[in-house]
Amino acid sequence: MAHAKNHDYHILNPSIWPLLGAVFGFVMLFGAVLFFHDHGPWMLLIGFVGVLYVMFGWWSDTVTENQVGDHTPVVLIGLRYGFILFIMSEVMFFFAWFWSFFKHALYPMHPDGISPGVDGVWPPAGIETFDPWHLPLINTLILLCSGAAATWAHHALVHEDNRKDIKSGLILAVLLGLLFTFFQVYEYTHAAFGFSGNIYGANFFMATGFHGAHVVIGTIFLFICLIRVYRGHFTADNHLGFEAAAWYWHFVDVVWLFLFAAVYIWGG
Repeated sequence: MAHAKNHDYHILNPSIWPLLGAVFGFVMLFGAVLFFHDHGPWMLLIGFVGVLYVMFGWWSDTVTENQVGDHTPVVLIGLRYGFILFIMSEVMFFFAWFWSFFKHALYPMHPDGISPGVDGVWPPAGIETFDPWHLPLINTLILLCSGAAATWAHHALVHEDNRKDIKSGLILAVLLGLLFTFFQVYEYTHAAFGFSGNIYGANFFMATGFHGAHVVIGTIFLFICLIRVYRGHFTADNHLGFEAAAWYWHFVDVVWLFLFAAVYIWGG
């Protein structure tokens, strides 16, 4: 009893995951450099699989900690603050891409990227942009409906404890997320411009591509929540993982709305 816990904080046990995460993250980065210099993708893939392994193991431990009661109300406050700060860092990440896009749209440069533009043309001459009112608009509606489905599932958990509606809402949110990704890939394969050779293509693919990566991550996040719902993990008073997934998904929604308005409509 001398070592009995008499506080509301969670003292973490020693963990190998931070070290493995750093090692595999470096391997993935170094492998990406080799891949870009035509040395094959194998080290990049090894690092990527290693990072996925660390994510699975580390977050499995976090779920276990929640199930055994280590996530006290005080700990949950810290976890919420941490996730809010993470979302804020993501906002600044996308802010950089929007800054680059608006800078080059308002002050077009010569194709060499150094000299001032002669005629101030944006998009650059020869770039055929997407019609925002076709596939981009459809994708916008798909993502908004997915966010609404996630909200439906969250409401069913917190206010109704309706397990059937929780599952239905999450399944619908995940399927719509997958559909959005499919249409995004389809759009990329039909683009009339490439990533390299022009600043419009570079900005377009970096901004929408990173958003697409976040959609994939968010879809996995919601799918894991769905698995946990089937295992009976969440309650109306203890569902931080679900709450974080919903926050992340709505952040992805909002970023897409800005991308749709700025890049597809105004920038096109």
